[in-house]
Amino acid sequence: MWEILSTYWPHILAVITVVTSTVAGAHAVMTKDEVRAAIGWVGVIILSPIVGPLLYAIAGVNRIRRASILAQRPGHGMAAADFHVEDEVVGTHFGRRFLALKTLGDRVARHPLTTGNRIETLETGDAAYAAMLAAIAAAERSIILESYIFDRDPLGLRIADALIEAHRRGVAVRVLIDAVGARYSVPSIAGHLREGGVAVDVFNGNIIVGLRLPYANLRTHRKIIVVDGTVGFMGGMNIREGFTREFAGDAFAHDTHFRVEGPVVADLFAVAAEDWCFATGEALAGPAWEIPALARGGMPVLARAVPTGPDSYLETNHKLLIGALSVARHSVRIMSPYFLPDQELISALITAARRGVDIDIVVPSVNNLVLVDRAMTAQFDQILKNYCRIWRSTGAFDHSKLLAIDGSWAYVGSSNLDPRSLRLNFEIDLEVLDHGFARAIERRIETVMATATPVTLAGLRARPYVMRLIDRLIWLGSPYL
Repeated sequence: MWEILSTYWPHILAVITVVTSTVAGAHAVMTKDEVRAAIGWVGVIILSPIVGPLLYAIAGVNRIRRASILAQRPGHGMAAADFHVEDEVVGTHFGRRFLALKTLGDRVARHPLTTGNRIETLETGDAAYAAMLAAIAAAERSIILESYIFDRDPLGLRIADALIEAHRRGVAVRVLIDAVGARYSVPSIAGHLREGGVAVDVFNGNIIVGLRLPYANLRTHRKIIVVDGTVGFMGGMNIREGFTREFAGDAFAHDTHFRVEGPVVADLFAVAAEDWCFATGEALAGPAWEIPALARGGMPVLARAVPTGPDSYLETNHKLLIGALSVARHSVRIMSPYFLPDQELISALITAARRGVDIDIVVPSVNNLVLVDRAMTAQFDQILKNYCRIWRSTGAFDHSKLLAIDGSWAYVGSSNLDPRSLRLNFEIDLEVLDHGFARAIERRIETVMATATPVTLAGLRARPYVMRLIDRLIWLGSPYL
């Protein structure tokens, strides 16, 4: 055998190279929906024998194939039956363009637009965490919490201890933390929760090709808490002390979170429960996890839960944003800490601006991710020269992800406008069709704009050439920042 290998190893290596390259190249061509991605991977595979197919096997194949458990969820279908918004309601109160947007949402998102919701905006970490702790303390049956980051700091320990106390008084508690986010704290908060008897697991901490590594580019970026199936929390806020004045002082980072009631809470629960089942194999069923019936009236906000991720709901948020920008007539207000839209979204933004829509984009002046900020800056010129405005907010870092159109439609949640959120992460957002809520989001953004510094083409071009070149080189790696 050794003599055969030593004599014919070049031929064997050539055969392995041809076979692996052919299989990997065919897989890329048949599974990639974007021609640039397909061409890029085929180029890597052909130009880097053995190494190219190996890289594709590790980073290019989407292994996330999840069977939906929605049909198994207790109470599923209740919201659709009693609270599903009729087309006539949207057409009458918001016009045909937003009816078209509702139709788009119905076709690309798994959950219906529902009425009977109430959404409370929590503009600081102090307010958000206090509301979460109050809901956890009042829990009677169940709590499910999903978060990208759950730090083991004084704030994280406070929430963890509240969850442990809820478990001890008989509440069913499940905690899911992203495998990458769980490593932001060493030791992880997961150990503290397990010691307290709480069922906790990490999302996507699987083995890749024999290596004990998480799927680093397929993360749950969702932030969801659902208590007793009646009260939900979602938005952009991880569980970290840096977002509170109490622990971080006046330099605390800003973010925006939301407390939700109504039928949309059942859909938030469905998303978190599906992720829990995917991670652990446990389907959440039984009396503790039943969704109670709701009475109609009193909470008229129209809202839809929009999960998206690298599974069967790939780019749902991207499709909805493209559709929303296409129906804008007067104004688009955007706040995002990481603003790296792809060319399709940039085209939608500048097309709206060329139609006369006022486009204002607010990003932080001080960013916690320097490389992302440099890549963002490299893209600003193509937006500014096409009638859009960009603002750098002053003060502490703002992690909020907010978008409002024409004072009627808002999109809020965990999604950033960058390649990771739009294609790689599992995200959760709310589509909200309500004049009062959308105007409140606009005011939140405009308040920041009032003290922000405008970004200008002249200012960008005045920067040294070497600095601008470095920005563009960093921008080349933006899909994986």
